[in-house]
Amino acid sequence: MATQSAIEWTESTWNPVTGCTKISPGCKHCYAERMAGRLQAMGQPNYRNGFRLTVHPHALELPLSWKKPQTIFVNSMSDLFHQEVPYSFIQQVFDVMGRANWHRFQILTKRSDRLLELDDRLPWAPHIWMGVSVENQSYLHRIEHLRHTTAHIKFLSLEPLLGPLPALDLAGIDWVIVGGESGPGARSMDPAWVLDIRDQCLAARVAFFFKQWGGVNKKKAGRLLQGQTWDQMPAPHLRRPQPVHLPVLQCA
Repeated sequence: MATQSAIEWTESTWNPVTGCTKISPGCKHCYAERMAGRLQAMGQPNYRNGFRLTVHPHALELPLSWKKPQTIFVNSMSDLFHQEVPYSFIQQVFDVMGRANWHRFQILTKRSDRLLELDDRLPWAPHIWMGVSVENQSYLHRIEHLRHTTAHIKFLSLEPLLGPLPALDLAGIDWVIVGGESGPGARSMDPAWVLDIRDQCLAARVAFFFKQWGGVNKKKAGRLLQGQTWDQMPAPHLRRPQPVHLPVLQCA
């Protein structure tokens, strides 16, 4: 079975790689690191190394056995483009995604430089979505790297949002996710930052998804923005119909 996910913008997770290293401020309170520690303590064999980067060849072909079409977040517990993940293993991950074309795969990285370096050697298909994480203005270069890839669907995860992002260049971007940090030590997010990004997405006709306010108790804080839920998704022809609070925008 796929691992069902509580992440609002996906359905399931698939982790052929686990573990990572911190490279920017958004990593400070990494949820995956906390979870890996708990899973290691529970004796889960895939986390025998804790949060040290580990590839799992035995998990590569799992999506091929999941017959029900679903949206799958790839490596929610790692970063596929981490420098310690061999290119040959990345190729194998892409091979499986290519064959399991009844699913939609979502990849997210902070290593946008390696993503761009490998881009022309990767077999992108329309059901493979590629995103980068950006937490503040110091990391806008990740968006530029993503924009120059040949991925069909390109998205941004602005989570944890740690500062304002005025005047975003959303050319070539299909989807923007915004969220506040959650858990112990969570840093606060100014509502004005979120509203500005939402308005930029509306002006650029880019699908906007507000994930959460975050905080120590993210359930209590909720995910309403000015009294409504924003669940827009890109490319509606690539996903099963589902109710949304607002009409889904077509990609610009």
